[in-house]
Amino acid sequence: MVLDTRRVEQPRKKALMNRMRRIEGQMGGVLNMIEDDRYCVDILTQISAIKSALDGVAIQILTTHANGCVRKAVQDDGGGEAIDELMQVVRRMMR
Repeated sequence: MVLDTRRVEQPRKKALMNRMRRIEGQMGGVLNMIEDDRYCVDILTQISAIKSALDGVAIQILTTHANGCVRKAVQDDGGGEAIDELMQVVRRMMR
């Protein structure tokens, strides 16, 4: 697999980073809950909240990608390749 080295400045970078830091804190909380032998349902509830928060970040980045990179590709050359890539990402996210 070849990693793409293109860079895209996120328009709401600070907000995204703050959200990811909160998620990071939630992850630490789950680790502590496991270490402290907390009730399974409480741990699963926190894991569900983390997944939801990550989905929110992913949707925000996906929206930025669609409105920026994909829109530009469509305007420049029809965007067939960019749309295919976008759909591939959406399929991955839906799993």
